[in-house]
Amino acid sequence: MKLLTFYSDGKLKPGVLTKKGVLDISGSYPTLIEAIVRYKGLEEFLQFALEEECEFFLDPRKVDLGPAIDCSEKIICVGLNYRKHAEESNMPVPEHPILFSKYRNSLSGNGETVGIPAEASQVDYEAELAIIIGREAKDISEEDAEDYIFGYSAANDLSERSFQFRSGQWLLGKNLDGFCPLGPYLVTQDEIEDPNKLRISCSVNGEVRQDSNTNDMIFKCEKLVSYISQYMTLKPGDVILTGTPEGVAMGHEEGHRPWLQDGDEVTVEIEQLGRLTTYMEAE
Repeated sequence: MKLLTFYSDGKLKPGVLTKKGVLDISGSYPTLIEAIVRYKGLEEFLQFALEEECEFFLDPRKVDLGPAIDCSEKIICVGLNYRKHAEESNMPVPEHPILFSKYRNSLSGNGETVGIPAEASQVDYEAELAIIIGREAKDISEEDAEDYIFGYSAANDLSERSFQFRSGQWLLGKNLDGFCPLGPYLVTQDEIEDPNKLRISCSVNGEVRQDSNTNDMIFKCEKLVSYISQYMTLKPGDVILTGTPEGVAMGHEEGHRPWLQDGDEVTVEIEQLGRLTTYMEAE
C-alpha cells in the first residue's frame, strides 16, 4: 500500500494512492499516524472503497502532496552510513551509528519549493532511504526489528554545510525550514522485498550526482532500528533517515563543489519508492 498526505483547505490530510486515484481517508483516520496504528482496519476500509462506488477518490494529478508523514514524534538521522561516502569525506568508517536529529519544521513534500536562506552559501543534497516505524519499539533485537518497521520512503537530507560545521553541533545546518523533503509517499513494508538492496540516486537539473545502492550501507535497516531502540523508545510514525551515498557536493574538490543554487531542481529516486523532487529558491 502507498500512503501519503496532501494539502486541502490549508490543512494536511492522509490518503492512499490506488488504481482509482488518491483515496481521502481523513474522515475515518484524521492523521497518518492513526492510519498506521489502525492499519488492519485501514486495509478493510480500502478494500470496501475499491469495491464500492466511492466519492472520496481524487485525481492524483491535481493533488498537492505533503511530506510522506507529517506528524512524527522523532526524525532521527544517521551520518556516514555508506562506506564510499565515508571515504569521500576522508573520515573513518564508524564503529557505531552516528546519530543526529531533524525537527518537524524541516519536513516538506514532493514538488514543494524550499527556501535558501540569504546567509547560506553551501547547500548540499543527500539522497536517503527513510524508515517509518509502525509499532512502539524499546530494546528490540536486530532479528525482530522488521516487525516494527511499517514502511519506507525516499528522503533528501538537505544540509547547509557552513552552518553545519560552524560549531561541533550539526543542528543548525540540518534543520532549516523544509530541509527534510520526504515522499512522494510511504510504501508499506510488504511491498519491499529487501530495503538493503535498493538503487538510490540523486540528480540536480537532470544531472546525476549520486548513483548507488543501499547495499553499501554500513549499518543495515534492522541494525539501525534495533540500535536506536536500545536508547530511546521508538513510536509509530517516527522516521529514521539511514544516511547518504557518495556524490554529495561536499565530497567534490574544494573550489569545485556544486552547491545548490536558486532555481535548482533536485530529484531523489529510490527503486520501488518513487521520485521525490524539490525546487530550491533563494529567500
